[in-house]
Amino acid sequence: MLFKRPLCGALCAMLLLSVAAQPALADEGPGPDGYENAVTVTLDGETVRADGRPVPEDDPSAAVYTARDIVYYEAGHDFTYGEGTAADEHTAEEAAEHTVVHIARPGTYVLRGTLEKGQIAVDLGEDAASDPDAAVTLVLDGVDMACTVAPAVIFYRVYECDPDGTSGIEPDLSGAGARVVIADGSVNNVNGSYVARIYKSYTLSEDGAAVADSKKLHKYDGAFYSKMSMLVSGGTEDTGVLNITAENEGLDTEMHLTIDGGNINIRSGNDGVNVNEDDVSVVTVNGGTLSVTVTGETGEGDGIDSNGALVVNAGTVTAQACSHSADAGLDAATGIYLNGGMVIATGSMLDPVAASDQCCAVFSFPRTGTAGARYDLTDTQGNELMAFTPENDFSILLMTCPALEEDTEYSLSADGTVIDLAIGGMGMGGGFGGGMGPGPAMPDGQRGDTPPEPPEGMEPGEAPQPPEGVEPGEAPEPPEGAEPGEAPEPPEGAGAGRQPQSGTPTETGETFTLSPGLNMFSA
Repeated sequence: MLFKRPLCGALCAMLLLSVAAQPALADEGPGPDGYENAVTVTLDGETVRADGRPVPEDDPSAAVYTARDIVYYEAGHDFTYGEGTAADEHTAEEAAEHTVVHIARPGTYVLRGTLEKGQIAVDLGEDAASDPDAAVTLVLDGVDMACTVAPAVIFYRVYECDPDGTSGIEPDLSGAGARVVIADGSVNNVNGSYVARIYKSYTLSEDGAAVADSKKLHKYDGAFYSKMSMLVSGGTEDTGVLNITAENEGLDTEMHLTIDGGNINIRSGNDGVNVNEDDVSVVTVNGGTLSVTVTGETGEGDGIDSNGALVVNAGTVTAQACSHSADAGLDAATGIYLNGGMVIATGSMLDPVAASDQCCAVFSFPRTGTAGARYDLTDTQGNELMAFTPENDFSILLMTCPALEEDTEYSLSADGTVIDLAIGGMGMGGGFGGGMGPGPAMPDGQRGDTPPEPPEGMEPGEAPQPPEGVEPGEAPEPPEGAEPGEAPEPPEGAGAGRQPQSGTPTETGETFTLSPGLNMFSA
């Protein structure tokens, strides 16, 4: 059945971005690109200018200043320093090569130019989290920058618009303290690293050989990072581009993330997008395009990973998980809500899709879907609804768009060949069987690294009892008419090697029919 639950207008509508600002360096009147009172920060190698004037060094009283004080995971410490390994460490000499451009006052800052080794760091002070005026808008207008020891852009302390995490799946980030605008016509390249967990304090184990408990001082996983809720939008025409290349994770917040517009392309070694407050954080997409490819250098990675909810109301989202780990294109702990827009996600896992306002089809492949093939979703008249050429291998493909309708036939093809399909109807949050490739979907959101619950009345690890009349270790008698060791014939309508799906299957062949709800198919 189709589960629909209308969300309030605030979630479905485009959020309005407030760009009012009053930094002391700007003159009154219209600023560049129509932003009133905006400061233009020009990056030119190690030279940084604000409104054409060189910014001071090591002067926290200035609105913009530079310093050599980047936060990074330093090499040469023992296990009481943090949780990083040798792969996470950097030398003091490497860190000293980076120029930190500090933004220390509320306002709008238009960023342009090149910073070969450096960081943009926004910090409005210890009281900022509770001050609605402690907001900074970064307008990216042709930025090319890289940081090899930490995030390239980081918001430390700004206003948190949902401090108690009580907004549910509808956080309003119009007043967020961390705001990013991708200026029309601009191309922005941000390459960043990360900071492994550094201890603020710790308690040792009884033998003193390990840390038994600790408090965090620093840990920043993403190349583009915010400790507070962050709002990202495009310009008036929504033509700006932000390319993020991440050694670890890509676009991260410790609270909520809302994307209202812009064209964002992320290539990451781990999760492409991550929000990490357990059961609280929400990723919301209201427009623009978001394209995520996890390259998997870290050995794993979801396309979009929310420790709370994921909501797509509009826009275009493509999310490719790591091709060689048990990860999902879309991963959300408290629910995925697909209410609009076009979404394509690939991986080897599937998290449950909750009550949504749009039909959704998920395909499982008996063999790993091959990167480089073109997948087309068409209606019976041959009209193309969605097309996708994946870069990563996968065994799960999720597709949804506004054109998908209930009780309507569609075809999925790979490189022009229609894939044989059968409906595998499933209720919300359940699993589906048969013909799975590596990393099958698990029931009720269970991940591949979690052992299943044993049947009722059995202890974990206990072997099930054999059928009545069969001794332990003895093979049961084959079905009537079958020789020992011979596989039984599949049920009528199920192809060889494919287990029947729950629900009523359609004819296998050129088309499948979307029935209400989240539809599962074995391809």
